[in-house]
Amino acid sequence: MTSFAALHVPGKPLLLPNVWEFGFAAALAAAGHPAVGTTSLGVSAAAGLADGAPASRAATVALTRALAPLDVLVSVDIADGFSADPAEVADLVAELAEAGAVGVNLEDGRADGTLAPVEVQCALIAAVRSASPVFLNARTDTHWLGSGPVSAAIERARAYRDAGADGVFVPGLADPGEVAEVVAAVDVPLNVLFLPGRVTPAGLAELGVARVSLGSTPYRVALAAALATVDAARDGTSLPLPPPSYAEVAELLPPVQ
Repeated sequence: MTSFAALHVPGKPLLLPNVWEFGFAAALAAAGHPAVGTTSLGVSAAAGLADGAPASRAATVALTRALAPLDVLVSVDIADGFSADPAEVADLVAELAEAGAVGVNLEDGRADGTLAPVEVQCALIAAVRSASPVFLNARTDTHWLGSGPVSAAIERARAYRDAGADGVFVPGLADPGEVAEVVAAVDVPLNVLFLPGRVTPAGLAELGVARVSLGSTPYRVALAAALATVDAARDGTSLPLPPPSYAEVAELLPPVQ
């Protein structure tokens, strides 16, 4: 199997679907996708928790272990690490690697809507780097939170690279000129979030992006489709999408032990 790092090719980006449960990941693996990521929003919501809540740590580890037998590489969204203690974050990443994860996504956005100080985030990244060789995707929320110009994203991306990140993720980055500027300024793979109607994988490929994440979009679309299905049953109208059969889903699941 191709290594996760080797899938990050500038100009030929990895399209990374983000999952929150086993069935969807199994379907993606069966469809030939080489890798999946998890989505902190989906995992937390499925557990009845706030996005990125420290209590969702256990659900994140459990999902990683459940996905390990699948023929697909797994990168895990650990939000802000579920802790401010670098040693605890490093221990989490080591546990995820032992469970089968080949990558993690660690962000500098905090629950109060602020960004972690650069030196604090660099300490977290360095601790993770020393604990595990997994592909460390360092996310900066400068654009997601609207807290700075593209120069702020570049400054943080370079600092995170120097602290040991293998790639950088700037969700909310969409302007072609800014995307190209970040690609040119940071010599590690750039990850951009898929924003329907604003960016396309083909357009981002032309700009040198190496990874396009779907983020929470599949989870939110699935929620919308489920609600629309209930409405269709109530109103006697056609289903919003043709579902796979029971047997097709059952084939994706492990056999009864």
